[in-house]
Amino acid sequence: MNYMLRLAAILLFALAGHQAQAQTADPRLQDMAIGRADAPVTIVEYASLTCPHCASFHATVLPVLKSEYVDTGKVRLIFRDFPLDQLALAGAAIARCAGPERYFSFLDVLFSQQRAWATASDPRAALTQIARLGGMSSEQVEACFSDQPINDYILNSRLEGNQKFNVTSTPTLIVNGKNLPGVPNVDEFRKLLDDLVASGAKSAAPAGGGLPQAAGSGDWLGGNAKTYIAIAIVVLLVAGISIFLLRKR
Repeated sequence: MNYMLRLAAILLFALAGHQAQAQTADPRLQDMAIGRADAPVTIVEYASLTCPHCASFHATVLPVLKSEYVDTGKVRLIFRDFPLDQLALAGAAIARCAGPERYFSFLDVLFSQQRAWATASDPRAALTQIARLGGMSSEQVEACFSDQPINDYILNSRLEGNQKFNVTSTPTLIVNGKNLPGVPNVDEFRKLLDDLVASGAKSAAPAGGGLPQAAGSGDWLGGNAKTYIAIAIVVLLVAGISIFLLRKR
C-alpha cells in the first residue's frame, strides 16, 4: 500500500517538474518559424542581418514565398542566424530580445532599413533607436546587447549551420534537409516548391532538428504527460479503494 502511494507521489512530482520546466523555458532561445508545422516543405534560411543579398532576398523573394506558400500551408520557414560580423550579432540579439511574437516584424524592419543602421556612424545607436521604436526601452536594449545566453545561442546557430550544412555564405537555404545551391529567383523558387508540394516530399525531420533549448527546458516526459496523469490517478484510486476496504474489515 505504501509503495503504491509513493509511486503516485513520484508520478505527480515528475509531472509538476515537467510543468515547471515548460514555464521557465526561455522562448527567445528556440527556432523562430512561420507556417504550419506539418507543411510538406520545410525551408531553413541562414542569414546575416548585415548581408545585402539577404536584405534583397527578404525584399523580393520572401514576400512571394510567404503569400503563396507559407500562408497557404505549403511551406514552413525557419529563420536561423548566421552573423557575419559583430554588428549582425547585435541586430540578431535585438530581434530575439523582442520575443517570438515580434521577432519577424523586427527582422523585416532590420532588413528593410539595413543600409540606414548598418552604415550609420554609430550603428549601435541606430539599432537602439529602431528597438525603441519597436517598444523596447534603452535599458532593455543595453541588457540585450550583453545577454550572454542569447549571444551564445546565435553563435551556436552559426556554428551548427557551418558544421551540419556546410553554410559558408548568406543567404543559404536548406530545403527539406538539403542545401540549395545558390539563391533562386521567384520563378525558380515557384517551380522548385510546386514540384516538392506536388510530390509531398518532406524529410523525416526538420533540418537540424532545431537548436538545443535553454537550460531547464528539457521535455523528458515528451508527449506522454497525459499518460502519466492517468496512471497517477489510477494508482491513487486503487490505493484509496484498498484503504477503504481495509478499514471496513
